[in-house]
Formats: sequence, structure tokens, C-alpha cells
Amino acid sequence: MIHLLSDQKCQIIAHAEQDYPFECCGLLLGKFGETMKSVHETFAISNAREEVAKRTRFLITPAELLAGERYARARELDIVGFYHSHPDHPAIPSEYDRDHAWPTYSYVVVSVAAGKAGDIRSWELEPDRTRFNEEELSERNSK
Repeated sequence: MIHLLSDQKCQIIAHAEQDYPFECCGLLLGKFGETMKSVHETFAISNAREEVAKRTRFLITPAELLAGERYARARELDIVGFYHSHPDHPAIPSEYDRDHAWPTYSYVVVSVAAGKAGDIRSWELEPDRTRFNEEELSERNSK
């Protein structure tokens, strides 16, 4: 299970709609619990793919990932997952997503059709990397 604040969900949706028709991407910063992950902040990242590929793929450069890790560490947070959008496709991870994902982390995917966000779902990769399982995405009101 992953917990997001309503403000964080809005930030992810706004990022997805702003970057449409390209995929957006970012980090989910928070804490790992025994049975759930709690997101404290989102960390938007620019999609480093070339323009044509940005429609169906995202790329986080090592420098931006390192910047996100440093930002998280300075706030005593962990990277608990990643988010990205699927322009004109469902909020279901692709085979490409599976091939590039790591177990333990949450992968929040938001579908965007004609510039408007739709479903937002979260996924975890099996430890053997064979498939994603949908995880419960819990939203709580911001304080």
C-alpha cells in the first residue's frame, strides 16, 4: 500500500497534463513502513528522452536521480517510488516499464487522454521481476 496526500496527487496530475503529449516522470519521496509506503513529497524530473521517444518512454538521467537522492537525504526521506504518465494509454505498466523497474519501489502511473488526466494507479514489481502487482493507493487530505 502507498499513501499520498491529495496535494501530491494533484502535483502528479498537473505534471502529467503539463507535459502531455509526452511522458512526465518524477520521484516519490517518503518513508518505508512495515506494510506501506508513505509519500511526503514529490520531486518532478524532466524527461531526458529525445522528443519523438518522449511520447512512449521516459528517462531519468543519473545526475537528476542523484539530485533527487540528495534532496531526499537532506530531508531524511527515502525514494519510495517513481511516477510517470502514459499519454493516450491506460495507467498500466508496459513491458518496457517492467524491464526497467526495481522490486520494492512503487510505480505510480497516470493515464492522460487528450491532455486530461484519467486513472492514477500504483504498482509494485514482483521480487523475481516477472510481473507487476497493483498496490492499493490511499489518498489522504493534506494538512
